[in-house]
Amino acid sequence: MTMLKKYASIDIGTNTLRLLIAEVDNKKLKPIFLKRMITRLGGGYREEVGITKEAKERTIKALEVFSEKIREYDVKEVKAVATSVVRRAKNKQDFLKDVLERTGIEVKAILGDEEARLSLLGVLSVIKAGTDLKSVPKCLVVDIGGGSTEFIAADGGRIAGAWSLEMGVVHLTENYLKTDPPTKRELNAMEDEIERIIYDLRFTIYDLGFLNPKSEIRNPESEVFIGTAGTITTLAAIDQGLEKYEPEKINNFMLTYNAVQRIYQHLASLPLKQREEILSLEKGREDIIIPGAAILLKAMECFGFNKMAVSDAGLLEGILLDSCKLQVASCR
Repeated sequence: MTMLKKYASIDIGTNTLRLLIAEVDNKKLKPIFLKRMITRLGGGYREEVGITKEAKERTIKALEVFSEKIREYDVKEVKAVATSVVRRAKNKQDFLKDVLERTGIEVKAILGDEEARLSLLGVLSVIKAGTDLKSVPKCLVVDIGGGSTEFIAADGGRIAGAWSLEMGVVHLTENYLKTDPPTKRELNAMEDEIERIIYDLRFTIYDLGFLNPKSEIRNPESEVFIGTAGTITTLAAIDQGLEKYEPEKINNFMLTYNAVQRIYQHLASLPLKQREEILSLEKGREDIIIPGAAILLKAMECFGFNKMAVSDAGLLEGILLDSCKLQVASCR
């Protein structure tokens, strides 16, 4: 029996590290191992210092765990990328060098445009319309991260525009939410900042002619909102009351504005200890889920979407799809 070649992708984000190991069988990508570890690489980040020693150490230790799994599965090819916080850190090269020396993993810090392209590949690989790229309507994809939030406008599976906003959940939490639970004043200040940034983007997207600025509510047959990454998949899990995370119940789940608003208001009213008791809420995400939900609410209000399709796949899957030169419809 022929052994299938194994590939691995690693996504080093501002809050979360993710590892995917997969095989390619009959031109299809088949995931065989997935691991997530929250290390908060961007915790305590300051422009004049960059990544802190403590955050770097947490992250490298997690990558050492990933390296052991890669050897255990006899992976032949590894693609590792770093995004927002590494991309702009003044000590980026020192971080990448230390990762290579201690784990053997060579990491590439990718630009926002490349991150958007790969994320779109991954997202469309599991969204139902992605089985035929020509059938994909205009879609606006949002990826809410720890250090930044990406918006990708796509038409028929092709990128019409991509924007990386310096608006991540780790930094919003550290900058605004000082009280437990957060005060109304803190929440209002955070929401004002989010709204200002997103509404600036709205005019850019409207100027492209991508979305109809006269539409208060979008037509789901022609304009679709898609969300990916931990904030959005966690909100989908909470909305369904999942006691354990189940990707098959997350992909293509329709998350409504009313549900996000309800969850946001409830979580923001709870002290951290009570948020930690919510089974659907991933450990380590108890504080940053509040700004994450606020970003999503403001985005839905800004662009006129009252629901969104959720994708468990994104950058991690896109890295392998691109590396293996597979078609979008070939994941999972």
